[in-house]
Amino acid sequence: MEVPALLRQAARFNEKRTAIVTPGQTLTYGEAWQRGVRLANAMIDLGVRPGDRVAMVEDNSLPAVDLLLGAAIAGAVRVPLYARNSRAAHRAMLASTESVLLFADPAYAGSVHGLVEEVPSLQQVLIRDDTYESWLAGQRETDPLIPVGPDDWYLIRHSSGTSGNPKGVGYRQHDWIANCRNWFVRLPRLTADSVFGHAAPISHASGYLFIPVWLEGGTNLLYGAFEPDAVLEMSERHRVTHTFLAPSMVAALCARPGAAGRDWSALECIVTGGSPITDATIAASRTTFGDVLHQVFGQTEATPLTMMTPQEWFADVPGSTPLRSAGKVLPYAQLAIFDDAGDELPLGETGEIRARIEGQMSGYWGNPELSVARLSDGWVRTGDIGRLDRNGYLYVLDRVDDMIVSGGLNIWPSELETVIADHPQVREVAVFGIPHEKWGETPMAVCRVDEGADVRPEDIIALVAERMGSYLKPSRVEFTSDPLPKSVVGKVLRRALREPYWKDRDTRVSGA
Repeated sequence: MEVPALLRQAARFNEKRTAIVTPGQTLTYGEAWQRGVRLANAMIDLGVRPGDRVAMVEDNSLPAVDLLLGAAIAGAVRVPLYARNSRAAHRAMLASTESVLLFADPAYAGSVHGLVEEVPSLQQVLIRDDTYESWLAGQRETDPLIPVGPDDWYLIRHSSGTSGNPKGVGYRQHDWIANCRNWFVRLPRLTADSVFGHAAPISHASGYLFIPVWLEGGTNLLYGAFEPDAVLEMSERHRVTHTFLAPSMVAALCARPGAAGRDWSALECIVTGGSPITDATIAASRTTFGDVLHQVFGQTEATPLTMMTPQEWFADVPGSTPLRSAGKVLPYAQLAIFDDAGDELPLGETGEIRARIEGQMSGYWGNPELSVARLSDGWVRTGDIGRLDRNGYLYVLDRVDDMIVSGGLNIWPSELETVIADHPQVREVAVFGIPHEKWGETPMAVCRVDEGADVRPEDIIALVAERMGSYLKPSRVEFTSDPLPKSVVGKVLRRALREPYWKDRDTRVSGA
């Protein structure tokens, strides 16, 4: 199966139904498809050929939908750039994928200016300014019917790059369809009456869910820039049934006055993922929206792998602690835990999580050496440390590189962060290892709090000691009112915080 053929069929079957809603516009399937056709023809006239890479740096907007549809129709391979990324990172992604065309929203024009002279493959940069609509209306409206096959490339997404430069992961046509389909194995099913609210970018995380909605004849709603009050108002007014929200977005919506008093009778499903979610946010979501919160775990290289349903968050499951887990392994995903020697470990043992799922990465774009290192006998090496219990719940303990070894004990920063984040005055937290003369390494916590917050280091240390035992408590706690450093996809960069404490040492670990 191929993406454009399925998109085209759904557009034909649902021509008069509502396809797209934005803050200022509502489009039928016929209208949205026609815009995609016009953009496809524009790209073809600019020299884009099937298989060529076309990049974009954009927010959630109608032009973003145009390009999602238009690139598929033209047989081009989309390369989403991260809006928060640096100009140097844009240049690296464009060069490594040999992109020939770049679309940019006006807000990001400065970050892409001059790149056409610096990236040999890049032929043109198109800024979607006030002339975009008239330019699009002037393009040919006949569907070019470009042939593509199931093994042709569809999309190149980049991993977050917390442990180095972002790496391109290519998806073929069939793989992307399989990937999108697998999300709804355990999510509430879509129908033609479903309304999916996209608060996260459809160029990235929320994009996994755009096509399933389109193929069912439902409505994709784009909120634009994330603004909690606007998201709440639009969700209630348009009777949103499903939505994708990062954990920080869930927390922001729940914190708005009156959020729980709105009419959420249509809401069936909030999907969250991409970073850990605190117990407090889970509870707040339940109070505000009801039992609709689903958590997904996966990576750009292999996703979705596990899912947590509302019925499982607080369930009493002998042998499991669902609230502490990343969810239950999905029926069509295979997960296993491996030791350092590459041998599979029994259930309950701790080691590296490896995954196999239809639609997973076949390799990193243009990087065969790294591909060999990340793939092992068909398994994707996730680089995450975790364990599986007898009921199929996955517990993600941390990244391999972030483990703290203190006095011979393995300490996973995320376990401490989950506890510390429950303190009512802590807005963000990062835990990492710093040198210790006696123990080799010891945990340190950096907490973002509001200015004037009434919290002391001893309070945080006592909280961890009470919840997890004194041997796991941080030896040092510092507070800041500034946001913690993050990657382009919003993950806190522990390494950036840890580095100053190790800069005069030959190694970055001291534990044994």
